Amino acid sequence: MDPEERDTAGHGTGRLWLPRRRFLGACAGLGLATATAAACDPAPGHRGDRSLRPESERDRPGTPDWRIRSRGPATAVAGYADRVSVTPGQECGLYVSTTASSFRVSAYRIGWYGGAQARLVWSSGRIPGRVQPGPRLLPGTRTVRADWRRTLTVDTGGWPEGAYLLRLDADNGRQRHIPLIVRSARGAGRTVLMHAPATWQAYNRWGGYSLYSGPSGAYATRSLAVSFDRPYDSDGAEKFLVYERAAVVLAERLGIPLAYTTGTDVHHDPEVLRGASAVLSLGHDEYWTPQQRQHITRARDTGTNVAFLGANTCFRRVRLERGGTRPESTVVCYKTSVRDDPWYSARPSLATTDFRQEPAPDPESSLTGVLYEGYPTDAPYVVLDADHWVYEGTGVRPGDGFDHLVGVEYDRVTPGAPVPEPLEITAHSPLVCNGRRSHGDSAYYTVPSGAGVFATGTMRWVEGLMAGTPDGGHDHGMDGRTRVFVTRTTENLLRAFAEGPAARRRPAPRPNVREVYKHPAR
Repeated sequence: MDPEERDTAGHGTGRLWLPRRRFLGACAGLGLATATAAACDPAPGHRGDRSLRPESERDRPGTPDWRIRSRGPATAVAGYADRVSVTPGQECGLYVSTTASSFRVSAYRIGWYGGAQARLVWSSGRIPGRVQPGPRLLPGTRTVRADWRRTLTVDTGGWPEGAYLLRLDADNGRQRHIPLIVRSARGAGRTVLMHAPATWQAYNRWGGYSLYSGPSGAYATRSLAVSFDRPYDSDGAEKFLVYERAAVVLAERLGIPLAYTTGTDVHHDPEVLRGASAVLSLGHDEYWTPQQRQHITRARDTGTNVAFLGANTCFRRVRLERGGTRPESTVVCYKTSVRDDPWYSARPSLATTDFRQEPAPDPESSLTGVLYEGYPTDAPYVVLDADHWVYEGTGVRPGDGFDHLVGVEYDRVTPGAPVPEPLEITAHSPLVCNGRRSHGDSAYYTVPSGAGVFATGTMRWVEGLMAGTPDGGHDHGMDGRTRVFVTRTTENLLRAFAEGPAARRRPAPRPNVREVYKHPAR
């Protein structure tokens, strides 16, 4: 979040389309292994095959060599998919630009896999490389699109549901990831992992623009809408790797029934939430549509538990619009320029700004139980109610702290903000943000349907699952003790929520907001 925003926050064409038979024939004529070739393992018989379910994956042999070893310059190799998610067996297009003469694609499914954390599900043969055109800028909203020609088609037949990293390996030794979710059509009786591609895209600076700044770094020249029709910057999947991957690995290690989706999929089709035991919002899930929020709220009110493993969740109200030739491939968010949003007067409830702001204020705390307060901070996570069931087996006592776990953004239970009741603050962490003393809070509440809702209140929770390990490159100084605490607490939460409405099996929240905040300084 930029300084200008903190003050107001409360506080296409040109693609090569080939029918599948013609594409296979063309590749065969070039002597190439094609992108629609068989997967590394025999494909299951049909889309309804239970072997496509995530629980069949936990104990399969993994592939440790899934990481990026050599990124190189941005032009070395980059790519994007024409969908953020697919159903098992659905084809998707990949759009790749590289200075190398050829490259390969490998599809790695993220999971436990005995600690390897990924399994190679499919790989292509050598594919001719080409340099695609530079970014295209749409001046009205300063939206960047790649609008590249399609390079290859990937057939996901036999791919189990889950979170995937497609790795591009150019013959010049450079690599990039492309994230792809193979989503579940049904989530009944399962814990739904809800990935956050709208947030990934909001921060994506490929082509010089994001929802935060333009090429000069100025907030005033930021994009007002960003497109999925472009690669992600950095290694191609940074937000997924930092804020989501470790939670996926843990959930699969536990062996609980899982389903996979994205916030943009929940926006237009909430069927995956019907009868779900729980839904998990992962570590950085800031940008939501009103429809996504309505569908998650409705699921909660019919008995689906909800966990928010980050902070600053459901903070921005966005709209999905058509981009190029595809529907809902553009994320619109005018933020502080909301009066310039064409929908500001006509449909104020869909105008794109913070959920708590005019013209249709609806603070996120009515769903999450906590309210986003600030950035940046770095503080210990301090346990308040050590005997709460989420901390069972951690050995914590009231007042125990875990250094650096609260940050870089945080939430708190804010007296006066709308929150469901009964609500219990389980952790109450003193901090300083921009010179002002405050607190970050974890909170738990239940609703009449029996659903429980838990919010960690810190953006570093999922990062804490990797603290003190070689993967903890973004661990901010968190140590192994913190990793053990965060891991056990998350295990308790996921196991309890997987059993169904938490209020039926776990102790009720003990309302303590008035007690905790009875003194203004607290």
